[in-house]
Amino acid sequence: MKLHDLRPNEGGGSQKPKRVGRGTGSGHGKTSTRGHKGQNSRSGGGTRPGFEGGQMPLYRRLPKRGFTNIFAKEYAEINIEILNRFEDGAVVTPEVLISEGIVKNGKAKDGVKILGNGDLNKKLTVKAHKFSKTAAEKIEAAGGKVEVI
Repeated sequence: MKLHDLRPNEGGGSQKPKRVGRGTGSGHGKTSTRGHKGQNSRSGGGTRPGFEGGQMPLYRRLPKRGFTNIFAKEYAEINIEILNRFEDGAVVTPEVLISEGIVKNGKAKDGVKILGNGDLNKKLTVKAHKFSKTAAEKIEAAGGKVEVI
């Protein structure tokens, strides 16, 4: 099921939105269903998401764990079986992978890594930033070359 497949229950129908501030005869005039005074009656009133009425909020009660390594490298990972779409003897570079749509341009921040999942039936010269051991073995077993950029 997708978002565009959603519809109201049979016979339930969808309600029209409440039209407020259209005069006292509508029943929703004057204070426009906001009541008298108080935080939520004012324009810009209300609280931020996660506010618990002054109680220590959940996101502050829970302990913090771990950290984000700002020096971590982010590679676009490609399985070796995808390389079967290239012709025999082709030179596969990160630029070729991006132009073919195999790697999204923003994903390969620090380069491309070739992983060894699947089989390779073509003789290719593969240029990438990193290779797993199994990927390098399978490329060379198929008669191809592995070049680290």
